[in-house]
Amino acid sequence: MSVPVGAAASSARPGRVQLMVTCLVDSLAPHVGFAVVRLLERAGLEVEVPPGQTCCGQPAFNAGCWDDARAMARHTIDVFSRSDAPVVVPSGSCGDMVIHQAAQLLASDPDYADRARALASRTYELTAFLVDVLGITDVGARHNGRLTYHPACHGLRGLGLSAQPHALVDGIRDAQLCPLPEADTCCGFGGLFALKMADISSSLLARKIGNIEASGAETVVATDISCLLHIGGGLKRKGSAVQVRHLAEILAAPE
Repeated sequence: MSVPVGAAASSARPGRVQLMVTCLVDSLAPHVGFAVVRLLERAGLEVEVPPGQTCCGQPAFNAGCWDDARAMARHTIDVFSRSDAPVVVPSGSCGDMVIHQAAQLLASDPDYADRARALASRTYELTAFLVDVLGITDVGARHNGRLTYHPACHGLRGLGLSAQPHALVDGIRDAQLCPLPEADTCCGFGGLFALKMADISSSLLARKIGNIEASGAETVVATDISCLLHIGGGLKRKGSAVQVRHLAEILAAPE
C-alpha cells in the first residue's frame, strides 16, 4: 500500500520524468543509474535521460570558483529546460545544488534567474519524488538480510529529507532493519572536504564505520553514491564484510 509521507502527494501525477544522472553515478556507478530507471519505469513513468548533461557545478561552488559554477549551472538549466518534465536526481548533494544554490548563484543574471528558479521548482531528489510526488512508500522491494541506513548530509540538512528515505527503507519486505548509532553524523566525505581536511575526514569515516559495524548490519544503504564510495572504501580497507548499496539498488532489485 502506498502511503504519502511528508509533503502531500501531487494531485497531478506526471507521466514522464528527466533523470539527472550525476557525475559520480555516470563515471563510477552506472548500475545505480540503471536501477533508478527501472524503479521509475516500474512506477509507470517514461524516463528521459537528456544528452549533454554534465556536472551540476557543486564541486566548483564548494571550492569558491563561483564563475565556473555559474557556467555549469547555466548549462544544466539549458539541458533540462528542453522539456518541462520533472527532474529526478538520485543524490541529495546534486539536488541541493540545483534546488537551492544555482538559483542563488544566478539571482542577478537577467537571462537565467527565472529559469533557475523554474528548474529548481520541478527538481526532486529521488526519495522525495517517490514519496512526496508519487505518494509511494512501498515499491514491493524485498531484501533478505540485515540493513542499516546512513542519511547523507546534503539530503538530510540541505533538503530536509528524513521521513521520505526512512519510509522507503521501512517498506522493504523481509529486511531486518538495524538502527545505526549516531546516524546523522557525517561520514567524512563532504566532497573537497575529504581532500582539504583529510585527517578530519578520516577520523569521521573511522567513527562512521565503527557505528555501521556495531549496528550488526550486513549492508549499509544511502541515497548518495559519494557517501557510499567513501564508506565502501573505508570498509574495504578494513577488511569488513559489510556491503554498500544505493537505496535505489535495493528498491529496484528483481522481485
